[in-house]
Amino acid sequence: MRLGLAPAAHAPADIPAPDRDGPDCDYIADRPTPAYPPAQREDLETIEISLLLEAIRRRWGYDFSHYSQASVRRRLDQARRAAGLAHFSEAIARVLRDEAFFDRLLRTMSVTVTEMFRDPPCYRAMRERLVPVFKTFPFVKIWCAGCATGEEVYSLAILLHEEGYLQRARLYGTDFNRASLDTAEKGIYPKRLMATYADTYRQAGGRADLSDYYSASYDFVRMKGFLRDRITFSYHNLVTDGIFGEMNLITCRNVLIYFDKTLQERVLHLFAQSLRHGGFLCLGARESLKFSAVRHHFEALDGQRYIYRKNAHDGGGIRS
Repeated sequence: MRLGLAPAAHAPADIPAPDRDGPDCDYIADRPTPAYPPAQREDLETIEISLLLEAIRRRWGYDFSHYSQASVRRRLDQARRAAGLAHFSEAIARVLRDEAFFDRLLRTMSVTVTEMFRDPPCYRAMRERLVPVFKTFPFVKIWCAGCATGEEVYSLAILLHEEGYLQRARLYGTDFNRASLDTAEKGIYPKRLMATYADTYRQAGGRADLSDYYSASYDFVRMKGFLRDRITFSYHNLVTDGIFGEMNLITCRNVLIYFDKTLQERVLHLFAQSLRHGGFLCLGARESLKFSAVRHHFEALDGQRYIYRKNAHDGGGIRS
């Protein structure tokens, strides 16, 4: 059959048959379909994920485009399977019109892996190196960015209490997952975790018994009120929100590993601008300022624990 014309059997007799070998031949039936190299064929699921992330961004304002793509794909796949969906594209309409579905998806996307006194040597370093500096100030502000359900914020509050400094500090725990923040604000955790937390507490140099800092009821515990009173939990999205300013210490541990290089740089600039001169930045064991554009604004205080100090006379030179 000739493209765009009736079958040749119905063509007028006085029209000569076309030359299939001529340069103007419009016959394509016998031409092979172009074979594009594999590198030019985009994976269908990648297209679906890209459209789903765009729907999330435009409908709800959460931008995951600069998260580690392997992590995003894994978490979206987990959410897809939990919802009983065969394809990622099926989630697009649900994201656009079903707020409850989006809330469940957001909880899956949010990284909530945390525990009390995680990486005990880090807390030892903060107790031995940072607290003596804090005691030269009448008051300090501490920001725990990406705090998830709050265990690390309470750990810092306990450390400051044992150093006799908690009443001179205000701690801020922020996250973009409102369900996690609700758990953090209530300070209620499964009792079964306390044995593990008690062990990391002792390794971190704890001076009492961890049970002194919570009350137990059935299968749960609640952190004591004098700890909760010194902590403010609030919503903050590291991807889109601005400076959380004039901090003496910012901790953001094992969060940057889920971001790509572009977003890591954005967040590190945000931290540099949010710290006061001489303030401290504490990252996770797999995170570093080594290749960051802001590295010249910091000195390594404890290279093994990834604690940095912002240069005392550094200021307006930091730009986003």
